[in-house]
Amino acid sequence: MKSLFLSLLVVSVLFMNSFSEVQGKKWKGEGTTKNLESIVIGRCYNYIRIVNPAVGEKNCSEIWEAFKNAFINKDPCSILPKDYELVINLSLHTIPPNKSLFWENNQLLVKSFADRGRRYMTLSDTLFGFFGDFLNWCGQANSAGLDYESCPTTEECENNAVDSFWRMASITYAQHSSGVIHVLLNGSAVGGAYPDPGFFADYEIPNLQKDKISKIVIWVVDDIGGPDIESCGTHTVKILENRLKTLGYDVTCTDNYKSVMFLLCLDYPDDPKCTLSSF
Repeated sequence: MKSLFLSLLVVSVLFMNSFSEVQGKKWKGEGTTKNLESIVIGRCYNYIRIVNPAVGEKNCSEIWEAFKNAFINKDPCSILPKDYELVINLSLHTIPPNKSLFWENNQLLVKSFADRGRRYMTLSDTLFGFFGDFLNWCGQANSAGLDYESCPTTEECENNAVDSFWRMASITYAQHSSGVIHVLLNGSAVGGAYPDPGFFADYEIPNLQKDKISKIVIWVVDDIGGPDIESCGTHTVKILENRLKTLGYDVTCTDNYKSVMFLLCLDYPDDPKCTLSSF
């Protein structure tokens, strides 16, 4: 009797695990952000009405439908960048010359420095970057619903819904950047200031339009209190400089650019790097 009970228990556990996977609880990543539709549409209207009304009218409901249709009813590991072409085209607008700011390993700093497009316009300061920023999403094969339980990570599959969206967004952002291009890198990043592979290396540099670009300005800024691992002309930064120069770009590089350091020092006013003599 005891043996029969244990056998039934094992079968029940296996069934529950199988049922859980069928219901979409099989991925390691977080599930779709709750209220995704309301957030995307709300952010769209916030952008065109408050953040950057200069972009003109956009159909935010149509943008949501195009965004959703890029990944629902599909294997969440088979979403390609091209699936987002329609939503990118619907939300596309001009990126002002000399305002593009690319980055690696310092997202929050870059967002603060760009000041929501007032100082520079990063990818997340465009409409298509703005409505997707810090959100997560995925669908399920043969289902019109969103998976709120779990979504695949990059490690589980490269062609997931979120990464493919940002690849398409990065490609588009690079293609429409012009004038002086700015790049902000983290000189304290353990994995290298210029990661390769990486979004900047793989999707943005190859899609820059050389005939529209006058100069590329690189800033390598260390974390306050962080190690000085990389600087201009060294390690991965040197690799980046050489790559851009080989492509025919006019490139300059500055360590610990003052304007960015001033911003960092707001949170660390007593750090030795933040004394007036340091500048």
